[in-house]
Amino acid sequence: MMQLPGSYESYWMKSEAGAHHPALAAGLEVDVAVVGGGIAGICTAWELAGTGRSVVLLEADRIAAGVTGYTTAKLSSQHGLIYSHLHKSLGAEGARLYARSQQEAVEHVAEVSAQLGIDCELERLPSYAYAESAEQVDQIQAEAEAAREAGLPASFVTETGLPYPVAGAVRIDEQAQFHPRKYLLALTADLLARGGHIYERTRVVSLHEGEPCRLTTEGGATVTARDVVVATHYPVFDRAMLFSRLEPSRELVIAASIPADRDPQGMYLTQEQNTRSVRTAPYRMGQRLLIVTGEKFKPGVGDVSQRYEQLAAWTQDRFPGASITYRWAAQDNTTTDRVPYVGRFHPGAKHVYVATGYGAWGMSNGIMSGRLITALITGQELPWSGLYDPRRLHPVREAASLLKLQASVVRHFVGDRLPVAHADSVEDIAPGTGAVVRVDGRRCAVYRDEDGAVHAVSARCSHLGCIVHFNDAERAWECPCHGSRFATDGTVVQGPANRPLEPRCVEAGTQDSNRSE
Repeated sequence: MMQLPGSYESYWMKSEAGAHHPALAAGLEVDVAVVGGGIAGICTAWELAGTGRSVVLLEADRIAAGVTGYTTAKLSSQHGLIYSHLHKSLGAEGARLYARSQQEAVEHVAEVSAQLGIDCELERLPSYAYAESAEQVDQIQAEAEAAREAGLPASFVTETGLPYPVAGAVRIDEQAQFHPRKYLLALTADLLARGGHIYERTRVVSLHEGEPCRLTTEGGATVTARDVVVATHYPVFDRAMLFSRLEPSRELVIAASIPADRDPQGMYLTQEQNTRSVRTAPYRMGQRLLIVTGEKFKPGVGDVSQRYEQLAAWTQDRFPGASITYRWAAQDNTTTDRVPYVGRFHPGAKHVYVATGYGAWGMSNGIMSGRLITALITGQELPWSGLYDPRRLHPVREAASLLKLQASVVRHFVGDRLPVAHADSVEDIAPGTGAVVRVDGRRCAVYRDEDGAVHAVSARCSHLGCIVHFNDAERAWECPCHGSRFATDGTVVQGPANRPLEPRCVEAGTQDSNRSE
């Protein structure tokens, strides 16, 4: 396997360890149970605890360590070229509500940080969406006008702090960047101080809606709650059929040290070159940590190691001398109309809420979600409740995106069932790599470790049965249909799947039998 630059770990995880919390071992009764310990779940639990309600936060792994621990951590109301799109699809009022809800989330972090005395490396900086190609300038100018009309301090500029020229950029002032784990772990400490409960290594596997609702964990413990919030990034319960309206995507992150005097002094994003996002963070004396994100792709598709190499080459070309120290990857889901789903889970839901579909902008959206769901549970109405309502459906506006998404899923459902394996035999799999092999008529996901030992599991995703693919750079099995991810031993790394891949007995030298499954 090729040697990739930097160590494979998130800087946010490395630089802020955080406390451990116990697994839930016995039954519990609370006012609100929040499932998912990322930014949306933590912010929701913290906001609700502030209303005097008893709250429990349940996380399958570690809090602030899943998608949230691998973010870029831009805290901005500028989400690419979103406002010209929203103006066309939802009208001027829809774009204004989106802008206001997102900018209020940015300001909320500043207010809470001051209130609780949180040192989360919060920096107020401008955000830029730019293009290097002159052919894209009209689009950039249109976005600047749409963002300004939506109420944001936006302007069209041709000069930025980047060390290379741009043809044009939308600049939005009064944005922010921060250390997400320092902020969120401080919220969890305050949540506990308010009498809240936090349980890690507690995977929720079933939900019974009622009055009250009941959650059952993998270990058999039951949580009874009047209200339940599903904030698991990709909903682990499919009753709302949101999986048909959510498209997962994955982006790679490179972090490199640069001299502080070469800091571009802002947050930058271009949709060109398969996305390039740039920001910096405080680092060592005289240094800043340059964080570059890009190479967007669907989980389970493409040569990930090659994508890392491309992103590293771009980083070193645009920022000569940058010393790459870390690399990691981020994943998120985009809705078919590009507006998150935050609110009551489905048309019949009375006490179950969901937060998902952030489209790679989880920081401001996660904070917005906490405030919105808290308002709904406490009987308040925010101006943008209808904008984010998961029960909405705009058939005409969403038709093209829905058809494209479902066509992709169908291709995998049908194509994955044709009699073709990804390797002819276990012998073909080199140490440190994995492949799908057909054995006795069944597809097996086989990984051979560095010592040559073979580890085999079912190749069928435990969510809806698509065939998983091997991510060579991260050594994980990924589902190309809905984005579930599994470790090489089959354990769930990321949902919507909440059951592991079943183990298989495979011996070295096993050949493809070519029998249908």
